[in-house]
Amino acid sequence: MDKNQKKWLWLSVGFSTVVLVAVLYFTVDATTFEYLKQLNVYFLLLALCTHILALAFWALRIKFMSASLGYRVGFFYSLNLVFANLLVASLTPSQAGGEPVRIHELYKKGVKIGDATAIVITERILDGIVLGLGGAFFMLVLGSEWQRVGSVFSYFLYASWILITAIMVIFIYSVRKPQVLKDLIQKATGWFTRKWESKRVEHLVENIDREVDNFHSTLTLFVKQGRSGVLWGLLFTALFWFCEFIIVSFILMGLGQPPIFIESLIVQLIIAIIMMIPLTPGGSGIAELTATSLYGIFVNSSILGILVVLWRIILYYFNILLGLISSLIIVHREASESQGNKP
Repeated sequence: MDKNQKKWLWLSVGFSTVVLVAVLYFTVDATTFEYLKQLNVYFLLLALCTHILALAFWALRIKFMSASLGYRVGFFYSLNLVFANLLVASLTPSQAGGEPVRIHELYKKGVKIGDATAIVITERILDGIVLGLGGAFFMLVLGSEWQRVGSVFSYFLYASWILITAIMVIFIYSVRKPQVLKDLIQKATGWFTRKWESKRVEHLVENIDREVDNFHSTLTLFVKQGRSGVLWGLLFTALFWFCEFIIVSFILMGLGQPPIFIESLIVQLIIAIIMMIPLTPGGSGIAELTATSLYGIFVNSSILGILVVLWRIILYYFNILLGLISSLIIVHREASESQGNKP
């Protein structure tokens, strides 16, 4: 890890730590210690194992999507790939920053760079589809239940669901009509580049055309050759998010509280969408504040801070640990390969 990466890692961890300390300061009271006396470690281990299971589903998604394009990528290789991705995601704005690592590791396993890019891009599309369908489910089926999060977050969920759905529709439609996507992007960029020089605008338009063509090739590849990979990908994506979303309920049970599965699914959906917005490294600070605000509606304030701390330990600090271990494995592998190539 170079100096710049270390700087961003410390910045990310620093943001998270400061916010968590503030949350504990404002929520811990005498009753908190009574709850801690009832702490059931087995439920906390269950929460941790559920997170590991979620990462295993992510690895299976990569494995099956790669297989649908004719590549053999082992489960444990895919799992180590996912772990390495977690470290980079904790350094970059938002949590959606590990794509280059996944592409690189797939390429090292013999996947063509174009196909590796196709797999990673399609992963994000599947995430959007699952989260979009989840938002639709909560709004149409659960009715007043999700409105308990408050009008501000309700409107945010509405807007996010509409945006995600629109993007997914455009992406899917662009498989058949790539020119439509080109026109939309060019119109949007034209509004921001009105004062640019004509040559600079032309260069940007050329880049847009090239990237849209690449994206079209990606989607077409899976539609024609990797349909089974998309279906498996959807299944494992849904299982991944489901596991991640129920972890808070297991932590609550570990603190002697009843689970809030439905409410937590709603809250976690909002957090997942917010975490994709590039605001801070790894979404640190933002995740803690959002979780505190939303879970404060459903959870006793005396254990709210402890709940958020335990949740972040599992889904953030543990991810960094896994990422560091995985990075060491990759560095050792690269060094061994380098030594093997020497005459």
